[in-house]
Amino acid sequence: MNNSGAFDRLALGATDVLVSRLAWGMWRFQGDDLTHARALVDAALDTGINLFDTADIYGCNGRDGFGAAETLLGRLFAADPGLRRKLILASKSGIVPGVPYDSSADSLVAACEASLHRLGTEHLDLFQVHRPDVLTHPAEVARALETLVTSGKVRAVGVSNYSPAQTAALVAHLHIPLASIQPEFSPLALQPLADGTLDLAMRHRISVLAWSPLAGGRLGEPGDDERAQRVCAELDRQAQRCGVSRAAATYAWIMAHPSGIVPIVGSQQVSRIREAAAAYQVEWTRADWYRVLVASRGVALP
Repeated sequence: MNNSGAFDRLALGATDVLVSRLAWGMWRFQGDDLTHARALVDAALDTGINLFDTADIYGCNGRDGFGAAETLLGRLFAADPGLRRKLILASKSGIVPGVPYDSSADSLVAACEASLHRLGTEHLDLFQVHRPDVLTHPAEVARALETLVTSGKVRAVGVSNYSPAQTAALVAHLHIPLASIQPEFSPLALQPLADGTLDLAMRHRISVLAWSPLAGGRLGEPGDDERAQRVCAELDRQAQRCGVSRAAATYAWIMAHPSGIVPIVGSQQVSRIREAAAAYQVEWTRADWYRVLVASRGVALP
C-alpha cells in the first residue's frame, strides 16, 4: 500500500481545496521568537506540507493568552505577506475557557472573525468546530457554518472530536459539504476504526485529519507500557526495512487506510518535521499492517 509522493495533493472532502497527505499542527506554537517560528513553518513547507492546523485555544498555556498560536502566525504573515498564499490554513473554535464549549451560532461566527483578526487574513481555508457542544442543536451549528461559507470568510467547514452520530446529525442539517472530521487516531488510539468514524467519512466523502498520530509521545517512548512496546516492535520492523524512523513508519501506517487519513505532525522541532516526509517512502503490505493492529489489540483477528 503506497502513500504516493510528498507533493501529491488530496481534495479536502468534496471541496476544491487541495491539501497535503501530511499536515502540521500548531497546538504548541507559541512565544515571541519569530525566527524560530518561521523556521518551523518553512520546514513544513519544504517537506511538501501545505495544510497548517491551528485553533483559537492553541498556545493558551497560562503564560501566553487565548489565541496565542494564531497571533504568532499572524505576525509571520505580517512580516511576509506572501507566506499566507503558500498555506492551506485551518483553524478551530468552540472551546471557551470556563464554559467550556459554546457552538451557538453567534459564538462560532464571532470566534471565527476573531481568528481572522489575529491571523491578519481575510479567510480561512478550513474552519472546524473544535469539540461538540451538546447544548447546541446541530441545525444551529449548521446555520453558523453555512453563514461563514456564504460570507466568504471560510472556504470549507469541518468538525473535530465529534462522534459518528454527532457528525451524521450535523450533516443532515447542512446544505454544504462537511469537508473534514478530526479524531484522535494512531496505532494506540483505534476507536475511529471500530466506532464507524472512518466508515462514515468514506460514505460522505469527508476527509479525516488525525490528531496525536504518535499517541502523545507513547510511540516514541513506550516505557513500561506493554501494549505500546508490542506496537513499537512491529513499527520498528517496518521502519528498519524501509530505512526510516519509527515516527515516519507510523505516519505511513495511518495514511495507508483507504479513507485517506491525513496525520497531523505535532512536533515543534525542525528536524522532526523534516523527518516526517520519509513516510512517503514506506509501503505497508496488508500482512505487515495488520500485525500492527493485532499488536495494539492484543488479540488475534477473528
